[in-house]
Amino acid sequence: MTLEQQVQTHRPVVMGQNGMVVSAHPLASQAGLRILQEGGNAMDAAVATAATLNVVEPYMSGVGGLGVLLCYVARENRLRVLNFSGRAPYAATPDRFTLETREVGSRASLVPGNVAGWMTLLETYGAMDRGRVFTPAITYAEHGFPLSYNNHRYIHSHQALLSRFPTTASIFLPHGEAPRAGSIFKQKALAQSLRAIAEEGREVFYRGPLAKAIVAFLQTQDGLLTLDDFADYQAVWEEPIRTAYRGYDVYAPPPNSSGFQILETLNILNHCDVQALGYGTSAYLHLLMEAAKLSVTDRIAYAGDPEHTPVPLDRLLDPAYAKAQLSRIDWQQAARVVGERPAGETIADALRPGIAPAYRHGLTTYLSTADREGNIVSLTQTLGTGFGSGLVMGDTGMFLNNMCWWFEIDATRDHPNRVAPGKRIDFCLSPIQVFQHGAFNLSIGTPGSYGILQTTVQMLMHMLDFGMTIQEALECPRFRYFEDRRVEMEDRFPATVRQELAALGHQIDAIGDWSPSVGGGQGIFHEPGSGVYQGGADPRRDGYAVGF
Repeated sequence: MTLEQQVQTHRPVVMGQNGMVVSAHPLASQAGLRILQEGGNAMDAAVATAATLNVVEPYMSGVGGLGVLLCYVARENRLRVLNFSGRAPYAATPDRFTLETREVGSRASLVPGNVAGWMTLLETYGAMDRGRVFTPAITYAEHGFPLSYNNHRYIHSHQALLSRFPTTASIFLPHGEAPRAGSIFKQKALAQSLRAIAEEGREVFYRGPLAKAIVAFLQTQDGLLTLDDFADYQAVWEEPIRTAYRGYDVYAPPPNSSGFQILETLNILNHCDVQALGYGTSAYLHLLMEAAKLSVTDRIAYAGDPEHTPVPLDRLLDPAYAKAQLSRIDWQQAARVVGERPAGETIADALRPGIAPAYRHGLTTYLSTADREGNIVSLTQTLGTGFGSGLVMGDTGMFLNNMCWWFEIDATRDHPNRVAPGKRIDFCLSPIQVFQHGAFNLSIGTPGSYGILQTTVQMLMHMLDFGMTIQEALECPRFRYFEDRRVEMEDRFPATVRQELAALGHQIDAIGDWSPSVGGGQGIFHEPGSGVYQGGADPRRDGYAVGF
């Protein structure tokens, strides 16, 4: 079977000469495009899209969340990272958490970083008035938007969480149940908060009335965040990390982002002729799975906040180390792996019968914007799991994240990702940009918790190794490895291939033809010299690409 016969898309590649926006919801993509058409640049459009996602995809991200972005600045010919991944409260020590309070309610949140990130991007590179940038988000929050079928499904599937908190249930379960698809959904309190941010900037959120309202509400709920936590928070500009892969330069955010796992996996694969193995064959998939396990193991061992524990990137991204890692792969037998995080257990403990796997399907969102000057923004932001902490902050209309769930809280183990005051998490979010001969080539990313780090490699290889279009690369079937030898695979992988993998020891769980558990990617491709952006969006969620 030829590659063309194996890869069929359900959506066209979207083309645009003057700009492109890709995001996880059509209204958010249109909001970013509107900003571009009104004279804004890619940075303005990214913030407009990100803020609108808060409204139309409220379970994935928002002002109470956090994120990280890559920003290619055309006039500087420079790629920069903006880290707004939050910090643990100053009062955060392992003894202040249980498994439940780390995940749900008033103690689960890091200091929100998104507002600091959005404002820093606009202040550094924006070309448009802040009020105009936030207008689409405010309008959809105040006057409402039609709920999509996915909107309804996500709200309905989280009813048990949402019903625990009166401030949350009053908005999302107004009659005791999820609003139906097609109904007009309004969030007037959120509109007021967004309007305050648009008018007064970061000060209102980190030192002013919104900060005070959030902290006062949390104090009634036995929370940990204080006004000092908010007042001291800043987004930080950083330098990206990179690896060379088959003539391309692939860039990711540095730690505390886990993006080095993506680069390490590519380094291992760089020593193999994957084209000779053939797209979609059991040998090809076995190689990807085994390479991912090796990289996951390194991420678990080393990832965290480099301000507390340095991450040995020089060794982990060394081609010689990658070659040594490749030699560990058994081509005839699937290896065992601890999972996606240690959860305070040794590998032996985690693989013992009866031990629950340590992983979580995160709910996150990715977007990318490009303008006629060649500026490119690749941004991933999150609340953590669906609806974050589950708790709307009083009458602000805002959820706070539950990213403390990604910390380890076992005080007996000196793990690099153990919670500590003011510390940053091992941040699984990692947008990617690719350059060829010094020119921008590709922006790509996905949600999906720790699965981001496996899904992104698959999407990259679809394009860089097999020459697929951006839409083909996003729609191809995907897998995600978990604990022991268990792997989730979409049913669109041929049955014969799955049988061959099972014969190698992989324990395969079928997850249907299209599963959001393996992400919901978007991407922008630009062939150097063409002058045309090509956009793609993942049908696993409500993603849409728009250009002009």
